Amino acid sequence: MGQHFQWVRSFSQEAFLSVFIMKKWVVCPPGWRMFGCNCYLVSNESNKWRKGQKDCRNRGAHLVVVDSTEEQTFLSGLTEERTYLWIGLSDSAVEGEWKWVSGSPLTLSFWRAQQPDNGGDSGGLGEEDCAHITTGTNSSNWNDLSCNTNLQWICESGHIME
Repeated sequence: MGQHFQWVRSFSQEAFLSVFIMKKWVVCPPGWRMFGCNCYLVSNESNKWRKGQKDCRNRGAHLVVVDSTEEQTFLSGLTEERTYLWIGLSDSAVEGEWKWVSGSPLTLSFWRAQQPDNGGDSGGLGEEDCAHITTGTNSSNWNDLSCNTNLQWICESGHIME
């Protein structure tokens, strides 16, 4: 009998917590945009990929990791005009082995035609080990670029309950 009571009490506590959490509002900080259960911020400044990564970390976020076609479509429409924005993808550890800032390997991609090309025949650009998205275009719009190029970036963070 004691076990049954404990199970009922535990179940009731979980149900209460679930209902309590569901009644809270999911919000993003001012200036961030919500998609799904995450918040996204386009930086106001331009800088190198690593500086963008550091800025996102300082905000409790990370450079965006694209997990779905729907998220890619959302990101492609973040700005009306064509804008190049760093995403959290690079092959700087091992050339040709693209990984997200989360450490997970690239499994879903939206590269432009003939990309990534590590600079191709450009010669003067050096290694192109970091990826950017081009907003205001179709959804197959990633390109690799030198990580030392100054671009804006997209931070991604989980939502905040209020």
